Amino acid sequence: MTIRVVVADDQELVRSGFAMILDAQPDIEVVAEAGDGAAAVEAVRRLAPEVALLDIRMPGTDGIEACRAIAAGTGCRTVMLTTFDSDDYVFEALRAGASGFLLKDVRRDDLVHAVRVVAAGESLLAPSVARRLIAEYTSRPATPAAVPPARLGVLTGRERETLLLLARGLSNAEIAAALVVSEHTVKTHVGNVLSKLGLRDRIQAVICAYECGVVTPSPEGETAPAPPRG
Repeated sequence: MTIRVVVADDQELVRSGFAMILDAQPDIEVVAEAGDGAAAVEAVRRLAPEVALLDIRMPGTDGIEACRAIAAGTGCRTVMLTTFDSDDYVFEALRAGASGFLLKDVRRDDLVHAVRVVAAGESLLAPSVARRLIAEYTSRPATPAAVPPARLGVLTGRERETLLLLARGLSNAEIAAALVVSEHTVKTHVGNVLSKLGLRDRIQAVICAYECGVVTPSPEGETAPAPPRG
């Protein structure tokens, strides 16, 4: 199956470069390029691609607004382009429904891999990226939980363990090793967590885990289980 992609970036050279890299792949077709978020949303609605690659910072309708509109009204999955270190909007983009993000200086192979991963229904959250996201998120003032902690009561004990390990940035294989179960079983637990909590993907599960207090940052910057309540 060919993966159809829309690429949106207000910098023409960046946009064209990404499009050329992706179009060179036998299983990927760039069906449209857009210079702003509004044009990206229109292209996605008109062409129904599997993946939209969106720059976070664009004039007019930015990438976050475009991502929100795409996530709410289409089946297209989005990957955000960011400089990360200077971007204040990474978490807003993830809450808007993004399935992951890439740095603007991403390697060619990593760009292609990211599009394939997201098109397959997975999210792009490597452990190293998860740790940086967590460090950034936990340094900010607390915000109201997107999912009230009481809602976590719908999870079984094993599903709650799975959510904790997701928040630590572990892959399915690593979670399977930690829980001494098969990867198939882990996929089932992950699916149940997402379904029961009404979450789009693993990235939103990580954010939910922090906002609900399932995990808290340790002094060393790693994740730690939250202390028992009561």
